[in-house]
Amino acid sequence: MTSIPHAPRTALFLPASNPRAIAKARTLAVDMIILDLEDAVKAEDKDAARAAAVEALATGFGDRIAAVRINGLGTPAHAADIEAAAASAAAMIVMPKVEDAAAARRIAEAAGKPLLAMIETPAGVLAAAAIAALPGVAGLIAGTNDLKASLGIPSGAGRAGLSVALQSVVLAARAGEAWALDGVFNALTDPEGLAAECREGRAFGFDGKTLIHPGQIAIAADAFAPTPGEIADARALIAAARGGAERFRDRMIEAMHVAQAEYILARAGSAE
Repeated sequence: MTSIPHAPRTALFLPASNPRAIAKARTLAVDMIILDLEDAVKAEDKDAARAAAVEALATGFGDRIAAVRINGLGTPAHAADIEAAAASAAAMIVMPKVEDAAAARRIAEAAGKPLLAMIETPAGVLAAAAIAALPGVAGLIAGTNDLKASLGIPSGAGRAGLSVALQSVVLAARAGEAWALDGVFNALTDPEGLAAECREGRAFGFDGKTLIHPGQIAIAADAFAPTPGEIADARALIAAARGGAERFRDRMIEAMHVAQAEYILARAGSAE
């Protein structure tokens, strides 16, 4: 489990090859920046993007968590990415298409930093519990685009066919005391759709949402933050609790509910 106390509500992917996006990221109200060396970067730009990511990480992103997504095992850029990421100021490493615990262990040990493992294939889903249980793994990210493709789900079919996979990712993360971050939402001009998917992700138990555009940040941050009603209820519950099973506002509570209330208040504090 990561020593960074609270999982991000918002985690923005941006190409490490785009200096304007990097500069803008330092002004955004986002919890986590993920400099991408993988899908967002053309093959001919990999070396330049890697150098730009190291430079950007050295400058930092203020109080935002800074991570870098490296290229996957078996790709030409992987070894150089691992070496650069390990020596960089990145707080975390994001690894795409993790499918077994042994690979995750090797990457985490080589990087020497907490690992966020992307679960993007059926094999990854089935191995998610073993991956999340590793000491070097800080969290799981549901790679919903690749999951849809690998499961044969049509791109416009929504997420109903992903429900088992998404719940499996959350279950694995919780069993391993790791973060669980939901996948990206591709439509850039559908705020209602994004809000609905964020609500669904929170209902599944995800801690936050990975994003691909700054315009998505506010919606996701609001969806994954405790509501004023939840905060007020949590405070009242903690104040009323005396230990053991007892009645609170016409429902039964016990120590588990107090712990949930304390977590809500902690999340609310981290969002301020």
